[in-house]
Amino acid sequence: MILYPAIDLKDGQAVRLLRGDMDKATVFSDSPATQAKAFEDAGCEWLHLVDLNGAFAGEPVNGAAVEAILAETNVPAQLGGGIRDMKTIATWIEKGLARVILGTVAVENPDLVREAAKEFPGKVAVGIDARNGKVATKGWAEETDVMVTDLAKSFEDAGVAAIIYTDINRDGAMQGPNIEATEALARAVQIPVIASGGVSSLADLTALRDTGVISGAISGRALYDGALDLKEAIAALK
Repeated sequence: MILYPAIDLKDGQAVRLLRGDMDKATVFSDSPATQAKAFEDAGCEWLHLVDLNGAFAGEPVNGAAVEAILAETNVPAQLGGGIRDMKTIATWIEKGLARVILGTVAVENPDLVREAAKEFPGKVAVGIDARNGKVATKGWAEETDVMVTDLAKSFEDAGVAAIIYTDINRDGAMQGPNIEATEALARAVQIPVIASGGVSSLADLTALRDTGVISGAISGRALYDGALDLKEAIAALK
């Protein structure tokens, strides 16, 4: 199972939100690129980047910070937040991004996901963010009636590289991930599932790994707070 250190970008800084609330942001670094390099030096295999402002604006906002991270590091990076058209997808992939994450458009324009996955094989992931089993969009600001599993299953034949499943109620709360819901999703679809939200200890990571069906986990606040040691976690997951 791969551990993805998260760098959430707000106003050019690396932050963490509590349950997706933009007003509850803790700034962890004024230099996201330096933070990314530190994660790489600790041995991470991937980076998980989120343009928080972009998720609300519907277009990239923290592009300069993302480009600085790509310039500073050599590990593959995936990015979500405000990526809602083919032009933006193509631009990011041309700039060296290994994978784009499509969230809101996966609900509002599923054909775009299919088109992008066909055009850029292995480089398109679907981000499914949920509260109580139902999908939320637009930076988690809007709730839908779409069920997580139904949305995931609808992309089974689309060729998407991964599904990033976030339990919003757990995100940034340091209360542990929703293992039951994540495992159920991973068993329901053939697409690799990456767990996000609440991963705050080595025990959380090993519990996710021990399901045998979850391919990755994203952690942010726990790495910044020191609750999770990145080197130790990577070694334990080998």
